Amino acid sequence: MTTTPQPPDPTRAPHTQQTPQTPLTQQTLQALQDNNSSVRLRAALATGTTPDPRYVGQLIQRSATEPEFFVRDMLTWALTRHPVALTLPELLREVRSERAQARSQALHTLSKIADPRSWPAITPDLLTDTDDDVARSAWRAAVVLVPEGDEAALAATLATQLGRGERETQLSLSQALVALGAVIEPALHEAATAQDPDVRAHALATRRLLRDPDAGFTLAIEEAKRTMALTGAPQDGQGAPHRTDNRPRADR
Repeated sequence: MTTTPQPPDPTRAPHTQQTPQTPLTQQTLQALQDNNSSVRLRAALATGTTPDPRYVGQLIQRSATEPEFFVRDMLTWALTRHPVALTLPELLREVRSERAQARSQALHTLSKIADPRSWPAITPDLLTDTDDDVARSAWRAAVVLVPEGDEAALAATLATQLGRGERETQLSLSQALVALGAVIEPALHEAATAQDPDVRAHALATRRLLRDPDAGFTLAIEEAKRTMALTGAPQDGQGAPHRTDNRPRADR
């Protein structure tokens, strides 16, 4: 009787034979915990320059607590240098961590690895996480990983977050929505008639960025608020040319 081979389960780490740590490996792992951020940065660089399966767990653990942005970014880079078979199961578990930074960094790293098997882990709970850093990371990961045909459903979920947070959070959401392209139009149209003026303004600003990515987010928000103040109702922004390149320019 023949059996059909089953694809590997990405949530389960493959069994690897453990080898004793060399003095250099131990020194690098200890340096990841050093009080000096420059030392930690060099250690993270070393783990990515010379990947070793024994680094993966420590890199993920350090990502959950590392206070310095540049070190966290280097930790993410180092993880992308290791085999996906080793990193993916650990990261998929980490997105369910109770620690917000652990969830955020795991999502950020998954967006860089861009393995399609990560998509089921991008749950509505993460897309609407109460922590802004986690939500922003989830939005960015989602637009990278969303399967073809699921973009409209993702846009509808993301649109529920319109009007949320301060400028940085709103810009991140608009960029994520615009990256999905014209499929977001129905969700924006509905949000543009919401009772909450912040939701309406954010929807109108996002629509403008979709049609004119060179507008800049601050200008788009200000124009949306002026339009609402003058008319008392959201407007459609008629006359704005539709662009095929939907990537918003960095705000000025």
